[in-house]
Amino acid sequence: MGRIIHFEIHVDDMERAKKFYGEVFGWKFEDYSEFAGMPYFGAVTGSDEYPGINGALMQRKSPAPDANQPLNGFACTMGVGNYDETEAKILEQGGTPALPKYALPGMAWQGYYKDTEGNIFGIHQPDVNAK
Repeated sequence: MGRIIHFEIHVDDMERAKKFYGEVFGWKFEDYSEFAGMPYFGAVTGSDEYPGINGALMQRKSPAPDANQPLNGFACTMGVGNYDETEAKILEQGGTPALPKYALPGMAWQGYYKDTEGNIFGIHQPDVNAK
């Protein structure tokens, strides 16, 4: 486990971002806002016959990165078999919580952490009983 399974692009204007990624890359979007409790659109980036991952457009929850920063990035999410065990390892190795564990009801457990370099990443444990 630990393979990148999902990415998120934080956006200010959801419709503008959907139009951009849809027109430029041909992505299709599925509304998962009810699960996420915020504007959140799953991005289907291509056919299952080719390698790659799907992701999402997520409503930005803080100010946008300043212009001319060395890196503006996406949050990558790793699939894990046991959320709590993985979280313990993250904390043991010097990571810190960025957004604590929460349920995507009927789907999974999700949370975000900062690595030792200040980068944010997510972990995701599928669980149909999450609530």
